[in-house]
Amino acid sequence: MPELPEVEVVRRGLERWVAGRTIEAVEVLHPRAVRRHPGGGADFAERLRGETVGVPQRRGKYLWLPLEGRDLSVLGHLGMSGQLLVQPQDAPDEKHLRIRVRFDDSAGTELRFVDQRTFGGLSLHDNTADGLPDVIAHIARDPLDPLFDEGAYHLALRAKRTTVKRALLDQSLISGVGNIYADEALWRARLHYERPTVNLTRPRSTELLGHVRDVMNAALAVGGTSFDSLYVNVNGESGYFDRSLDAYGREDEPCRRCGTPMRRRPWMNRSSYFCPRCQRPPRVAS
Repeated sequence: MPELPEVEVVRRGLERWVAGRTIEAVEVLHPRAVRRHPGGGADFAERLRGETVGVPQRRGKYLWLPLEGRDLSVLGHLGMSGQLLVQPQDAPDEKHLRIRVRFDDSAGTELRFVDQRTFGGLSLHDNTADGLPDVIAHIARDPLDPLFDEGAYHLALRAKRTTVKRALLDQSLISGVGNIYADEALWRARLHYERPTVNLTRPRSTELLGHVRDVMNAALAVGGTSFDSLYVNVNGESGYFDRSLDAYGREDEPCRRCGTPMRRRPWMNRSSYFCPRCQRPPRVAS
């Protein structure tokens, strides 16, 4: 699934091409694409007609389009394969086009939601006082947010009594980090994914947080990570950070630091990639 860098790349594209435009019509082509909208496709389309899109926002992996002058937002769930594309109006429809948004201007482009696996979708929600769609009010700030509270994060991390990778993926503690960037940050920090958080010192957790930010900023600089054609930006272009990954997907390849073959282990219905020499597992109390 897209993580913070990929979602931020999409958000920036939408800010450039969609912000400030007024919606003329919405066409819902598949009911699953609006299944999170209680009123269904017809209600979704009718309520958006005539509304003006504000500056797209993001928290962690969540992306939304606020509506100008309203306490409402369109929340985008990209799921496993969702794409928000800005296309010429006369471009052929994509095979898995689910929603089309037309604007009442002469720019000649429209917004399309394309989703091969139909796990994603768009939905309209009331905003909280902080301007977030109410259904994601529980999501923590992400490490690139200027208002991210490092002190509170460190305290919550130790109090959680879990393991470090589980904590990185806990969106109520810190948002935006998924499996790929967790493995990358842990490799950089030389921490095993099963390291308990209860004995993680403040300097070590500060160092880890720095690596999380570094790897995300590096991914942002090259458009995110794309392993196949399912993740693209609003112009349909793939990211290139997969070429720079140090841990994720590198099973049996030499560690870029010490040369030891990298390992992969099943973990929570996913995989964890690590160096057995640089990231030694925690000792089990006898």
